Amino acid sequence: MGGTRILAIVLIVGGVLGLIYGGFTYTKDTHRAELGPLELAVNEKQAVNVPVWAGVGAIVIGGVLLIFRGKRS
Repeated sequence: MGGTRILAIVLIVGGVLGLIYGGFTYTKDTHRAELGPLELAVNEKQAVNVPVWAGVGAIVIGGVLLIFRGKRS
């Protein structure tokens, strides 16, 4: 399996997941303080939205890579 085919599959899967979930969240550790035995941490949740056009574009580009790569071989 060539690198182009793997890239095409990753793009298609990523595009489908982007359309299904619409984005993802992650936790960012922003502040940390240690005062003797006491330890304090502040975590912030960050959200990243994946636009619909990016998901559709990834699926289309992945499909084009699969189709045209398959015709050359």
